[in-house]
Amino acid sequence: MCLVAFAIDRHPTHRLVLVGNRDESTARPAAPLARWADAPGVIAGRDLTAGGTWLGITESGRWGVVTNIRDPRHPRDAVQSRGALVAEFLRGTDPASDYAQRVFDVRNDFDGFNLVVGDVDQAVVVSTRSDSITVLGPGVYGLSNDQLDTPWPKVIRARIGLRAWLGADPARLGDLLDLVEDTNAAPDDSLPDTGVGLDWERRLSPMRIVSDGYGTRVSTALTIDGDGNGRIVEQTWNADGTRGSLAEVGWVG
Repeated sequence: MCLVAFAIDRHPTHRLVLVGNRDESTARPAAPLARWADAPGVIAGRDLTAGGTWLGITESGRWGVVTNIRDPRHPRDAVQSRGALVAEFLRGTDPASDYAQRVFDVRNDFDGFNLVVGDVDQAVVVSTRSDSITVLGPGVYGLSNDQLDTPWPKVIRARIGLRAWLGADPARLGDLLDLVEDTNAAPDDSLPDTGVGLDWERRLSPMRIVSDGYGTRVSTALTIDGDGNGRIVEQTWNADGTRGSLAEVGWVG
């Protein structure tokens, strides 16, 4: 998962608005957005290799998303799947802050990651790049493969687009998905140096990545209103960058 923008308590109707793209090897199997038969109330896509998820929500208002830290110059020995961090939170009942602290205490068991988990009370970030957990207040945030709000070009653009959506009337979920569809690369002079070389920095810089063997697999948009009612929609993308299936799930909190 390489890009997410989200707003907490910045819309007159929705307490959470989130949009993001999951980037992954095109060969890695995954199940599309659906209610999980083995976890009542959980709505998410699913990684079929390790069984976790990159982004999900529950009908009780718990939500989570994980991104990896991209830095091959500082490899870490991973013993667990990062997608399990989101899945475990969605299945559980611990407050977001308590769960985040537990993850923080074992963060070295995972390859580099950023994890955002939230419930009806608060949202919290855990990162292997930070020495403490971060409790999030109202605001508009962006996250890619570095720490929260690191000003990579696509993070900046996603936050700008989300702020515009928050002020739109009407604010449509389909328009939210459109915010992360752009496949244009960022200018070379704005690219980060994450240790993968200039060619890959260019390939990975678009909001939606289309590249041989690797790219954006799904785009997801999510809203939760003040009463706990929500909608989540997922657009899958084929290996060649063309549209795949579209799934939408709604619930009453």
